[in-house]
Amino acid sequence: MLAGTVAPLPKAATIPGGLVAVALPTQGQYGTIKGRLVWGGVDIPAPKVLVEKGRASKDPNICAKEEPIANRELVVDPASKGVAHALVYLVRPSGSNPAALKELLARSPKVELDQKNCEFMPYVQALHQDQILVIKSSDAVSHNVRYAAFTNRPINQILAPQGQLEVKLTAETRPIVVACDIHSWMKAYLMVFDHPFFAVTGPDGSFEIKGVPGGAQNLVVWQEKVGYVNPQKAKGTPVLVRAGEVRDLGDVTIQPSQVK
Repeated sequence: MLAGTVAPLPKAATIPGGLVAVALPTQGQYGTIKGRLVWGGVDIPAPKVLVEKGRASKDPNICAKEEPIANRELVVDPASKGVAHALVYLVRPSGSNPAALKELLARSPKVELDQKNCEFMPYVQALHQDQILVIKSSDAVSHNVRYAAFTNRPINQILAPQGQLEVKLTAETRPIVVACDIHSWMKAYLMVFDHPFFAVTGPDGSFEIKGVPGGAQNLVVWQEKVGYVNPQKAKGTPVLVRAGEVRDLGDVTIQPSQVK
């Protein structure tokens, strides 16, 4: 193998293209990383129902009153095969982008984790440690919020109907699982970063991280039912970002055999 090149990734989690771990001379210029997380199986996994419509064991006047509550651990769009609710981020970025962080904090000084119709919204939330997390309830029933983080203090707190609390979190190395013990099916994930180079895949599996410093970076793709999609796992897959260019990774594929 030639020096400075990276071996092709296995088909189980393909990130296309010859990835070269060579730093660019200018770190003050920025590029974009984009791609799409897709399901590699022939059959689309059918969404499982956690709570049938009108049959919630707790607070049925609110929970699943209008529609069933579905399991969101693996959400695949039948049309595009895109996989939603996955985290995509850089590990220990090479270089920084103060302007990008400033713009992020100006646009969204606070982010919300809502409890609505007895579900956490959104299911996966990524935020910077300088953003304030507002945990709220739009429901007319009580909830509680519980998580045990890795570097942050644990929380186990009741939220009254229409209540909210604000939390300041520091960066974590792994996602935090959030639960509600009053409604046992409720679950969500939080991931906190000390840099602005992160994204959550959309309904079609697409992701885009702008303002990435030019040079060699390491990218992680994490999905709940797989864990680390990329073979290098927590270390991240090497990706070369060129200033002023878009590094399109194409389709990053989850094979059925990877699902736990």
